[in-house]
Amino acid sequence: MTQWLLDRTFRPSSGDEVRWAVLGEDPAAPPVVLLHGTPFSSYVWRGVARALAARHRVFVWDMPGYGASEKRAGQDVSLAAQGRVFGELLTHWELSRPAVVAHDFGGCVALRAHLLHGARYARLALVDPVALGPWGSPTYRLLGAHPEVFGQLPPELHRALVREYLSSASHPGLHPAVLDRLAAPWCTEEGQPAFYRQIEQNDQRFTDEVEGRYGEIEPPVLVCWGAQDTWIPLTKGRELVSRIPGARLRVVEGAGHLVQEDAPAELTAALADFLRSDG
Repeated sequence: MTQWLLDRTFRPSSGDEVRWAVLGEDPAAPPVVLLHGTPFSSYVWRGVARALAARHRVFVWDMPGYGASEKRAGQDVSLAAQGRVFGELLTHWELSRPAVVAHDFGGCVALRAHLLHGARYARLALVDPVALGPWGSPTYRLLGAHPEVFGQLPPELHRALVREYLSSASHPGLHPAVLDRLAAPWCTEEGQPAFYRQIEQNDQRFTDEVEGRYGEIEPPVLVCWGAQDTWIPLTKGRELVSRIPGARLRVVEGAGHLVQEDAPAELTAALADFLRSDG
């Protein structure tokens, strides 16, 4: 359950090392790129990625400041920076029109890369994405407003905060081994300040800049949403679908914000069907 290794590296123009991997044995198979959200990593896609790799080349990566990728003081981990890095990665991978599947703020990263930086996708699946304001819970805003204070918490208190926060993304609750793995990158000497740094920099203006352009999205779009998502309510999913021409909504019952963990079979089936579809 916890085995997940990103065995390749890329250094974008920002200079921050990005760890990534590709799954699937057929180099001619259609490519799919998976984007994680916050405060997660590509690890949340492990089951979906392995399943999709039977028919696709599946690219996964940890964004700068997340998971196994570089974390450092003064690092720009904003949604704007992640969008630029994603565009550079697509060039590095020589992917001109991959399918893209993006969760949480990965949705904003994919949308910004498409609408602001000219990235082209064969199709786009958005899973409980950060895409429409207002977003950010009172707790999220409190943590982001005082990163220097929370960054100095005793390690055991910080660890408890991170684990409680991560747990709230799941409706039925996370397996203890999964929770351990998701929390681990944030509970090191470099990870603790990085946790609050990424919250501080995730400003709503980065979605405001593209929200008015969703009618310009060109590829077919599927929006998947956990029916019991308490982080971003289902009403946001319905509103998002209404703004994107031809977009379809798939509601996943029994799932919270982390649909990949709460309902992996249902999500994988929906994505596989969408990726095979002609329309």
